[in-house]
Amino acid sequence: MSRRLFLVACATLLLVCAAPSQAAVQVTDDAGHVLTLPQPAQRIIALSPQLLELSAAAGASNRVVATIRGADNVRWARKLPLVGDAFALNLEAIARLKPDLILAWESGTPPREVARLKSLGIPVYWSQANTFATLASTVQRIGQLAGTPAPAGRWVRDFDNRLAALRARYAALRPQVRVFYQVWNRPLITVGGPQLINQAITLCGGRNVFGNLSVLSPTISTEAVLQADPQLIVTASPRGATWLQDWKRYPGISAVKHDQLVALSPNTLPRMGVDVLDGVQQLCSAMATARKAMH
Repeated sequence: MSRRLFLVACATLLLVCAAPSQAAVQVTDDAGHVLTLPQPAQRIIALSPQLLELSAAAGASNRVVATIRGADNVRWARKLPLVGDAFALNLEAIARLKPDLILAWESGTPPREVARLKSLGIPVYWSQANTFATLASTVQRIGQLAGTPAPAGRWVRDFDNRLAALRARYAALRPQVRVFYQVWNRPLITVGGPQLINQAITLCGGRNVFGNLSVLSPTISTEAVLQADPQLIVTASPRGATWLQDWKRYPGISAVKHDQLVALSPNTLPRMGVDVLDGVQQLCSAMATARKAMH
């Protein structure tokens, strides 16, 4: 090898060795903030059970180093350190873990905790997955941030295909079923228009009787439910069976008259995580039964 070729080869090798092994990544979160990391995240803190599940869907579970109390249903995360709960965060514990990315639920984080998180100076991805599309894109974006785009992409393709199959099977069924979805009993809370559960009701060939309300979780009155006369009353709360029994005091409601009071699994649809389409299937099946009862 000539001296000139030798020098060129050495220079090329030095450039390769000096180059960063992983490039910077940039995404826009659900709050509209542009998030830039100098390299894919290696240490992630997920501040909700849903974000734990979506991290796993994105192939990034081995990057998660902590979570919050209340994530017991996510089995692989049970041994992770806890840095608070849905109401208060332990900033000292978060800082000690030296995360390079925090995943947080925008509407589920108290404003005071939002401000405290920002004061840490650690990049925060704010998630607000209120639609099937944003749920899938959240997995895609976590995959980008964690440097795991391939498994994230596979999960999204499978999710989109299954969602399309459910929509093709149920969305055009008629007549539409009037549905009351009960989130809580005292006060009586339901779901409004900008909610993934509302979209699930539409996808299953139904109409949310409070879908015209513009807030995520509106408080309503019993009288409003009586006036709406739902043909199906459904809940996914662990206490749902007891709540449904309470409606039997109102035999004039169509759902009560035809015994269409259904408790769904609490770990699927309301979690809006990786098993959300299992919940959609349960809801669609319940609505198909209610539709038959209407005739």
